[in-house]
Amino acid sequence: MAIAFAPLPALAAPATVSMMTKAPDDPNAVTVHGAADGRTDDTAAIQAAIDRAHAKTGEGIVLLPSGRYRITHSILVPQGMRLYGIGATRPVLVLAPNTPGFQHGVSNMVIFTGGDQYQVGQIPMPVPTVVPRDKPVRDANSATFYSAMSNIDVEIGAGNPAAAAIRFHVAQHAFLKHMDFRLGSGFAGVYQAGNEMEDVHFHGGRYGIVTEKTSPAWQFTLIDSSFDGQRDAAIREHEAGLTLVNVTMRDTPVGIDIDKGYGDWMFGKDVRFENISTAGVVISNENNAYTQIGFQNALASNTPTFARFRDSGRTVPGKGNTYQVSDFGYGMTVPGLGRTGHYETVMKAEAIAAMPAPSAPAIRARPPQADWINVRTLGVKGDSTTDDTAAIQHAVDTHRVLYFPTGFYRITDTIHLKPDTVLIGLHPNLTQLYFPDRLPGFQGVGAPRPVIEAPKGGHNIVTGLGLFAGRINHRAMALMWKAGADSLVDDVKMMGGGGTALADGKPQGEYARPGGDPIANTWLDAQYPSIWVTDGGGGTFADVWSPDSFAQAGFYISNTSTPGHIYEVSVEHHVRNEFVLDHVRNWEFLAPQTEQEVAEGMNAVSFEMRDSSNILLANYHGYRVTRTWHPAEMAVKLYNSSDIHFRNVHVNAESGYATCDDNGCATYLRASKFPFENALLDETSGLEVREREFARLDVPADPPAPPAAERPAFLSADAKVRKLHDGFFSISGAAVDAAGTLYFVEHRFQRIYSWDAAGGLQVVRDTPTDPVNLGVAKSGDIMVLSSLGPQASVYSFKPDDRDGALTMIQPTATAPHSGATVLLPGNWWVNGEFKDQFDTDAGRFTTLAEMFAADVGDPKRQEYVSPDGSLVLPAFRVFQQGPADHTGWRWSDSLDTYGFVDTKIGSRVFVSNESEDKTYSALVGAGGSLTDLKPFANRGGESVAVGPDGHVFVANGQVFAYAPDGTPLGQIDVPERPLQLIFGGADHRTLFILTHHALYAVTV
Repeated sequence: MAIAFAPLPALAAPATVSMMTKAPDDPNAVTVHGAADGRTDDTAAIQAAIDRAHAKTGEGIVLLPSGRYRITHSILVPQGMRLYGIGATRPVLVLAPNTPGFQHGVSNMVIFTGGDQYQVGQIPMPVPTVVPRDKPVRDANSATFYSAMSNIDVEIGAGNPAAAAIRFHVAQHAFLKHMDFRLGSGFAGVYQAGNEMEDVHFHGGRYGIVTEKTSPAWQFTLIDSSFDGQRDAAIREHEAGLTLVNVTMRDTPVGIDIDKGYGDWMFGKDVRFENISTAGVVISNENNAYTQIGFQNALASNTPTFARFRDSGRTVPGKGNTYQVSDFGYGMTVPGLGRTGHYETVMKAEAIAAMPAPSAPAIRARPPQADWINVRTLGVKGDSTTDDTAAIQHAVDTHRVLYFPTGFYRITDTIHLKPDTVLIGLHPNLTQLYFPDRLPGFQGVGAPRPVIEAPKGGHNIVTGLGLFAGRINHRAMALMWKAGADSLVDDVKMMGGGGTALADGKPQGEYARPGGDPIANTWLDAQYPSIWVTDGGGGTFADVWSPDSFAQAGFYISNTSTPGHIYEVSVEHHVRNEFVLDHVRNWEFLAPQTEQEVAEGMNAVSFEMRDSSNILLANYHGYRVTRTWHPAEMAVKLYNSSDIHFRNVHVNAESGYATCDDNGCATYLRASKFPFENALLDETSGLEVREREFARLDVPADPPAPPAAERPAFLSADAKVRKLHDGFFSISGAAVDAAGTLYFVEHRFQRIYSWDAAGGLQVVRDTPTDPVNLGVAKSGDIMVLSSLGPQASVYSFKPDDRDGALTMIQPTATAPHSGATVLLPGNWWVNGEFKDQFDTDAGRFTTLAEMFAADVGDPKRQEYVSPDGSLVLPAFRVFQQGPADHTGWRWSDSLDTYGFVDTKIGSRVFVSNESEDKTYSALVGAGGSLTDLKPFANRGGESVAVGPDGHVFVANGQVFAYAPDGTPLGQIDVPERPLQLIFGGADHRTLFILTHHALYAVTV
């Protein structure tokens, strides 16, 4: 029975405009039937409607009519569910004063949830912010697609200091739009954000948004939004890839507060700061590659300090009471192609007489609902079997604004839009226009034939639809766009990749042919690009997802100088290219993200530019999945392109995983050994950029050759880097014996090599035992960590044996071993993925350094000991995905490292935490624990080695050398990106440098 409460007084706030004045005609939508009087508890009524809609197809649309809906505990929104407010006024979700459960910690009114992404059966990390707390809830995750809420306001009453309206830890194609948050006493409007928010406005509260890294670690983009009256800061965040477009912050101490101990890839365009007393932005984690801050065209009034640096206390003041910042940047600046980066602050500002009028919205409004014409009333069926081509084309020819209810609209020829055509859907995965497979006229060689074509110079809008060109249609593509600068593509998905539901209900690989080629056998890379903007096309593309592996590229732009704007666009899973620019000028890409998968993406280039200029690429993430095993040279490739401006570049390859077993549930964040080797290669000049994390780089028309590197003092006059051997697929896992002989692994081909000056390169083992990393015992035996087996395996063999004999080593309980050498990972990745890091008692986030210390400080309960007792390898927990043989994947700190460092208990050792880009020294304890961590250098890469003179060498694009006290000594330039460093040779003064494809050495 519904419980009635006393009325909740409405908080003073400007009236909001309803964007959907009536219920859209869609038989699959479910409408909430609640009291909506602001007094009755409507939580159960809303949850019941969500559950009914979800039960139909696993995704759905819920309509919330105008009214005030009182909430008393968390509403759970499954993945793929969209909630739309309808009616003359926006509906309001109301939290009454002093609602039980919202006084301590962080407590959410609405939680967007996810599925069992890794099929572990349990919930490894339940949402800690649910009310009531005893309900196990799976958080939204990197497979939570299409989730959304729009045209619904939120109001928090007094006495709810823990309240955070919405938990939105979602992935692609999810959004919050057209919402006002009247936060009152609350903690935040949004706690844990994801993907995109547009036209959202936060009034009051302690914060407007509090968030950390999004669930898939992509960017979070906020557009056409505002904050006012927050008690502490408008936004508090870290590592969110925060991208701001046309955002205003006023009447609050801090605009953007980046948490202590963290950085972010933060970029703002057309941001306004008004009456900000402390700082427009507070920057933490100085002199670290992961701190990348940029603004273009920021405006400020009564904001004396534009930027404040938390660690040093340094400030960047404004220019008078009212000023304009044309360019602000902080972070690692790469001064030119082929150069190493350094840290720099850029501030270009000038005083202005008064604040200009607010900018026009970055996202053009769609036509009012009164103009929509339901295509079903025009004879269009959308039943997945009827050919709707003629009916849809007739609708386009006779009506300007067309609304498509959920359904699969089968078409057999291109739909040609008129210059003013607007197409509207409300759920891309459930509302698709598609070509059937093997469509006549679409086979063989010929010009492209798109699902939809927008005319040259058009003012078109396409929003809320999915487009699919079919599996086997060589001439097909999804969207040909020639429309003009004011056109818009928003909330549109190119089907044929992750999260796709197809009309025939069959798997995407249904028509795979037999054979061993994962590309040719599955018709991948056999169609024109999914999106092709050409012939003077331009406009705005926001919240677009293009992962169709059947297409040769996800987003292709050619032959245009019409301005284009990319906001939060995800392009993934293609064989050769994700983004391509060919003769393009005057485009900006804010928060573009790419991903290369294992089977299809081994050779794909993330971003290719040909004969293009005046391009801005900001908050760009170029990602390769952790599972990949294939080296790739660069993320961005340039051909004859100039006036290219990079702002905030993040080239990475790490993922989070969860598992549950007899030891309980745990989450992992693992880094691949195969991210893009370098960020950029300019094919015209032959110059590259090896820094994979940097804040600024400008590429001019004629990039100068980098100056000759100074020879470090620790190298003799005749010392040079020499290539010992090449032609490898990828090598790592090296160890050195007492005589200085080097042993290393080519994991892809399960082979172990040796190298010494006398014998050169030798094959030591060539057996199917999946070796990964090596150690050498005092006896000379080689101890091998193999990735075979659910928890990996360890074995030992004598390097002179050629009969394949080996000794399996079983894990035993950790015990003292006097004088034994301990093998530990040289590079680590610890970043606290999945679990909320906010400490509600302390009111702060656990820092990366604290998480790293806790992780490496954990003694291992078991270990592997060499037969002679001289070598100990702690048994790190292994995460398994896939079969237990060599076709599956295994991850652990000891498997993920490029190689081990040798140490002893009680000694200090140098290790790298790549997720902080730092090198530490640490004290080695029992069970391989590392304690007393001390930051050593603000470069932390693929490996660390200590030379005979105590100098420390770090591989991070080049080889960087440091004195024992951390003083930089210079760098050693290597022809390829160094991966593992290890000293050997007869006098142990030879620094062996392993790259993917070659072995180098230099004597120090």
